[in-house]
Amino acid sequence: MNRIARNPEISAALVALGLALGAAYGTGLLGAVFGGVDLTLPIAPGHWMAWTRAGATFFGVIACLLVAMTLWQAFRPQVPRTGILGIETTPGDRLFISLLGSAFINLGWLGLMGPPLWFALALSLVYAAAVFRWV
Repeated sequence: MNRIARNPEISAALVALGLALGAAYGTGLLGAVFGGVDLTLPIAPGHWMAWTRAGATFFGVIACLLVAMTLWQAFRPQVPRTGILGIETTPGDRLFISLLGSAFINLGWLGLMGPPLWFALALSLVYAAAVFRWV
């Protein structure tokens, strides 16, 4: 049994840290922590990446999901199960499959319909629920 599973204080601290970082990143408060750096500006002039609040929230939520899945596996190890695809999957595998499929749903929506992505988000949530239920 690993140290995290034996010590719930460490697990609670990791969850709190993940949630706090995700929330701080999404609300723009993390820039204040790093000396007032504005995370919505490009990394370098003319560079392609600028952190928007939506983008930062997206990656913060994924980070929190990964922390939560890690802790779930540490406290309650899951037995792989065979679903509709005919392959054995754990909850972590199903999370990966749902994130990958959701990326394709959103990219397809952008390519065919354009913004906004609210309906694509709803489709992604339905897809993720189906993956966790039947895959």
